[in-house]
Amino acid sequence: MLSGSTILVTGGTGSVGNTFVPMTLAKFNPKKIIIFSRDGMKQWDMGKKFEGDKRVRFFIGDVRDRERL
Repeated sequence: MLSGSTILVTGGTGSVGNTFVPMTLAKFNPKKIIIFSRDGMKQWDMGKKFEGDKRVRFFIGDVRDRERL
């Protein structure tokens, strides 16, 4: 179901995202995972784990900002 799909993870740098993203990349091989969160520092930290993996993209934003989402 997730193989070859594009997945948006809101709040993706939190504890759920830090568990979900590596497991999903390894187990299901999605086309892309977009990690959307407000915290640039946490995105930078998490980005180091997935450096070179073109399937993972990071975007700064807040789910309350409908236009940005």
